[in-house]
Amino acid sequence: MTDTADNPGKLSAQAETALAAYEAMRESKQKYFSQLQAMDEKYKNWGHPTDGEKQRLDELLKVHDSKVSAFNEAMSQVDDTEDRMALIQRLNT
Repeated sequence: MTDTADNPGKLSAQAETALAAYEAMRESKQKYFSQLQAMDEKYKNWGHPTDGEKQRLDELLKVHDSKVSAFNEAMSQVDDTEDRMALIQRLNT
């Protein structure tokens, strides 16, 4: 496989699955931190989050945890060193 910055090469099916899992994990992290930031801003001077807000934050964290587990599992299926390096290069772009 010939990799360049413009053409990182074709990933295996396992690496493509890991890449998709990474994107899902990144999205769930963003949702969690956006909610956390909104609550922090809302209650920075006074008050406390409602039970519903706390529950929503807990739900977002559970979703993120499951996405992290799915990414770790997908990465464990990428056995080929060259394929793993191509995937890591893609994740860093």
